Parts: sequence; structure tokens; C-alpha cells
Amino acid sequence: MGAESGSIFRDFLRRLARNRLAVAGGVVVACLFVVAAAPGLFSRHDPNRIEILKILDPPSADHLMGTDELGRDVLSRMVHGARISMKVGFVATGIATAIGLVIGLLAGFYGRWVDAVLMRFVDVMLCFPSFFLILAVIAFLGPSILNIMAVIGLTSWMGAARLVRAETLSLKERDFVAAARAQGAGNLRIIFRHILPNALAPILVWATLGVAGAILVESSLSFLGIGVQPPTPSWGNILTAGKDNIEFAWWLSVYPGLAILVTVLGYYLLGEGIQDAADPRLKGR
Repeated sequence: MGAESGSIFRDFLRRLARNRLAVAGGVVVACLFVVAAAPGLFSRHDPNRIEILKILDPPSADHLMGTDELGRDVLSRMVHGARISMKVGFVATGIATAIGLVIGLLAGFYGRWVDAVLMRFVDVMLCFPSFFLILAVIAFLGPSILNIMAVIGLTSWMGAARLVRAETLSLKERDFVAAARAQGAGNLRIIFRHILPNALAPILVWATLGVAGAILVESSLSFLGIGVQPPTPSWGNILTAGKDNIEFAWWLSVYPGLAILVTVLGYYLLGEGIQDAADPRLKGR
């Protein structure tokens, strides 16, 4: 069993490595991890240090991405903003994945009234435009990084629940589930020991794309002024400063905009590559 699992994993990695777009996405994500983990390696300036004499300085040898409306180094704020974006993306997606896994597994395994009740709850949640729901909740609770992570996670789990439910409906009819039941395994043991591990491949793809979505939502909230609050750097609030000074400081709009675009694209390419590598039959659909 262990040798077979190792062979499947090696085949998966081989198919993933042959996908050039997925590799490119993986490189982008890996670079973001490095930047977020050690921002001091990429910028020697304090991201919150105000220098009145350097307000809106263009890119130069001392400030590679220029300075903002308070004379703060944009590169330093971009680098530290990457840590915020990654944290929000992973925590929010982790919350959504955990909720989606539990609801999807229970609905798919037990079926009948349990499935009906849980799926109707999912349908009700899907009736609300998620971004406007997030806006309303953040406006009520107040903007903070903790609130942003929690609200994004609590309003974005429905897709994961539907995906896991569909996988569970298929997996619970397999022979290995019948064998586990014949050996006296209880329902919870079957769900979490036998079905869950086999349902992880599609949820991994969903989570990869979910991180990109959460980063995009956080940037949008910060751009609108109800996300990460200054002086804490965020790509969204740097972009806001760029909007206010677009005629005089193009770099305040271009660099954070490119960072958001490249990050979302990197996660998307990686997620698509993981999906193709996990199930080659889906490629090209």
C-alpha cells in the first residue's frame, strides 16, 4: 500500500513538473513565500518611516520603487504587504476549507435529511453576494486583519462543501468503504479515515485557487478603505494612495497592481496544474 501510494505521488509530481505553466505558478508562489517569510532580506528601509523631504520621489537607487505621499519607501511597504496578503489568504482559506470539509462530508455520507438540510443552508448562503456580505460584516465589526480573515473564511466555504459532498457521494459506494464497514468501522472512522484522504485532491485544487481569491478580496477591501488600515502596509492601501496621486506618482499604482495580478495568476496556474496532474483526464476540458 505504501509503495503504491509513493508511486502515485511520484507520477503526480512528474505530470506537474511537465506542466510549464504550473511550474511558473509554483515559482511565483515560492517567491512570495520567501518574501513574506523574510521581508528584511529584500528591503533595508522601515516601511513606516516618514521622510518629509522624500515625498513622492520617483524610483531611484536608494528607493527602487520610489516613495509614497508620506515619503515612505514603497518597496519596503510592498514586501511587508506581501506578508499580510499571504497571511490573510492562507488563514481565510483554511477556515473555509475546514467548514466546507465538515459540511460536505456529513452531507455526502449521511444523505437523506442531513444532506437536504445542509445543502439548503449552502443554497441560502449562496443567495447572498459574498463580496457585499463581506463589506457589510466588516463595516459592522470594524476593519482589522483578524476580522478580515474570519469574515472571508466564513463566507467562502460553500464551493468547498459542494465539491466535497460530490466526492463523498462517489467514494462512499466504493469497495474499500464496504470493506471497512464489514470490519466493524463506525461512521466517523469511515468518514475521516477512509473517505477524507481520498477526497483531498480536489479540495487541494480548490484551496489553491481560494488563497488567490482571498488575497484579491483583502486587496479590494483595503483599496476601499475598510480592509487593512494604515500605517500597516497592504497592497490594497498602497493602491489607494496611488489612486489619489496617479498624475504625479505612477509607481504607487503600477507596482501594487502588478503584485496583485502576478500573485493571483501564479496561484491560478498552480491550481490548474495540480488539477491536471491529479486527474489527467480533465486536461483540456
